[in-house]
Amino acid sequence: MAQRSRIGAGQKARRLARRFGVTGGRAAAIVLVALCVVVAGVGYFALGAPRGVEIERGAQAEPGGSAKDAGGQGATSGENPSDSDNDSEPLVVHIDGAVAAPGVYAVPAGSRVNDAVQAAGGLAEGADTSTTNLAAPVSDGAKVHIPTAEETHAPAQSADDGAAAQGSVAQGAGSPQGGLVNINSATSSELQVLSGVGEATAAAIIEDRESKGPFTSPEDLMRVSGIGEKKFAKIKDHICV
Repeated sequence: MAQRSRIGAGQKARRLARRFGVTGGRAAAIVLVALCVVVAGVGYFALGAPRGVEIERGAQAEPGGSAKDAGGQGATSGENPSDSDNDSEPLVVHIDGAVAAPGVYAVPAGSRVNDAVQAAGGLAEGADTSTTNLAAPVSDGAKVHIPTAEETHAPAQSADDGAAAQGSVAQGAGSPQGGLVNINSATSSELQVLSGVGEATAAAIIEDRESKGPFTSPEDLMRVSGIGEKKFAKIKDHICV
């Protein structure tokens, strides 16, 4: 087939040469060049022409498989690992007071006050939990104090001590008889508990008994400047000599 193409090309070349007046050696040269071009072209298309590109199709995915996988990945990526990590982190709690070993302890998340007490070795002798809720949850950085029985009853005792202290003013050195103020021995503060007696009047009473001698009766108090019958009537039932 290639030879037939070469012969046909040569004949065409000779006809063209005669047509355009090219003869002899020049015509032979042209024919030779034409034959070389034809041979080269036939050889190119027969051997060097690029082959068609074949596209190989991969395995077809199952219907709905990609969407399902993407949905699964989305659900997984939507979870926040830090949330679960934070929920499981231990709580650091400071516990002191009536426990075996006061100090700072790490307790599991969701722990109660009782868990913190147990972490500190349990309750110590004398602990009083009547005012402590052992079931209350603890938070990170919290401080738990377990009081003793003395601490629990301290407010009531302080109130009793305060009442006793107030009573001692009326029953001090100047008032030995049932809460009466002894006008011969009472101090300035003790005299001032009497109605209408201020700092100046109390000083006048003390100055009078030191300069004129002790009072022999409650009525002698009216000799002090500033104490008349009306004022004496208010305090006579609260004084003695």
